[in-house]
Amino acid sequence: MSISAKDIIGNYELVRRQAPLVHNITNYVVMNLTANALLAAGASPVMAHAPEEVEDMVAIASALVINIGTLSEHWVEAMLKAARQAKIKGIPIVYDPVGVGATPYRTRTIHELLQTAAPAILRGNASEIMACAGGGAGTKGVDSAAAAEAALDSARRLNEEYGCVVCVSGATDHVVGQNHTAMIANGHPMMARITGLGCTATALCGAFAAVNPDSFAATVSAMTVMGIAGEMAAKKAKGPASMQVEFLDALYNITGNDIEQRLKIS
Repeated sequence: MSISAKDIIGNYELVRRQAPLVHNITNYVVMNLTANALLAAGASPVMAHAPEEVEDMVAIASALVINIGTLSEHWVEAMLKAARQAKIKGIPIVYDPVGVGATPYRTRTIHELLQTAAPAILRGNASEIMACAGGGAGTKGVDSAAAAEAALDSARRLNEEYGCVVCVSGATDHVVGQNHTAMIANGHPMMARITGLGCTATALCGAFAAVNPDSFAATVSAMTVMGIAGEMAAKKAKGPASMQVEFLDALYNITGNDIEQRLKIS
């Protein structure tokens, strides 16, 4: 399955036109950046993690994004309740297994989520994806200790078991779907110097999945737009602080022409 620049542009136009409500249960570290990135892309973010309201919030959302970066008992309860409600409603679920493999608690949590409600999309770094599949090369906190290519077999197993699209992030992003894969070489090394950009990529996958039921096309589109925005930002940034600001501006200002000229996908 080939995803063209025209497809990606069309998907991004849908996000901007429909402004889908994306419900995020995410971590303290990235809430602000994630919300602003979704707004810059044209989506409508909501951050709600109280167990008392997540089911009601899912009921009005177009996608659910669950990020396990900062776990606690009540947050896990909320994640499970939200996932069940999203499954009932039939909206896409996106999981970000932050730091899975680093502690047994994180690993148990993501496996419970996967068993409760299979996601449309699972996005993580190589170590996280390998840990989700029951293996792994270890992690450095929430950073990967393995290259993206090392996780492809794990990604394929997860795709077969749960029927979800699996995105392995790295210098080159690998998107694994049923019977097709894509490699996205867009991006810039400075992106790794900003905490939360991986989590932002997951949230953008949620926004694109909200407007396109083809999870593979949605993931490829989101990751490509993310990478191109990073390239554009790096041209103006002087370091990580300005890179974050420039990234949000690039995400807001990116055009179809930018996507056509910069697209690096195979």
